[in-house]
Amino acid sequence: MTCRVLDVRRQGYYEWLAGAKSVRAQENELLLKHIEKIHEESRGTYGWPRVHAELALGLGLAVNHKRVARLMREAGIQGLYRRRRRGCTVRDPVADPYPDLVERRFSVEAPDQLWLTDITEHGTDEGKLYCAAVLDAYSRRIIGWSIDDNMRTALVTDALGMAITRRRPTPANSTIMHSDHGSQFTSWAFGQRLQAAGLLGSMGSIGDCYDNSMMESFWGTMQLELL
Repeated sequence: MTCRVLDVRRQGYYEWLAGAKSVRAQENELLLKHIEKIHEESRGTYGWPRVHAELALGLGLAVNHKRVARLMREAGIQGLYRRRRRGCTVRDPVADPYPDLVERRFSVEAPDQLWLTDITEHGTDEGKLYCAAVLDAYSRRIIGWSIDDNMRTALVTDALGMAITRRRPTPANSTIMHSDHGSQFTSWAFGQRLQAAGLLGSMGSIGDCYDNSMMESFWGTMQLELL
């Protein structure tokens, strides 16, 4: 019917259909090359959501996420899943904690309004290493960090000191420094550094990872993609 209406030969019509399909196939082949390159550059860690984001934001390609997921599935390409992070918070039961000034509201309108900090551990062939970091909630960038083979208070004060030196907050900024109830963060030394820099201490509820979820998310990504 279509051939009669358009006055074309049946053979030519099917050749046109075959050509249209081959164009789609060629597009998929090119798209798969981009996918493979992105996946390789991520050291095999990216799943389809991150790959799709790189295609759209990095390369400017308008492609449906379902298509990306299907091509990756057919090619046997998959990302890594986050391992459950082992907590290393040791609470001081007699310490006086700061109030929760954040209450899980991590969205801010400018840099240096809210900083987050935490400690994580990473096993190596030579033993455990501990890393403390300070993250700016606005840019989601690490602005201070420290690594050591122990979890003494200096681990967190060094990370905080780097953040203060790099960003130079003032009391007028009313920068909030949010953490968990670890003994390092309730220590006298850490509190003195906060006070001297004009930072406002803040702590979530005890044993609830969601009260510092942005920092937890960063650690998960770091463990997955870098370590």
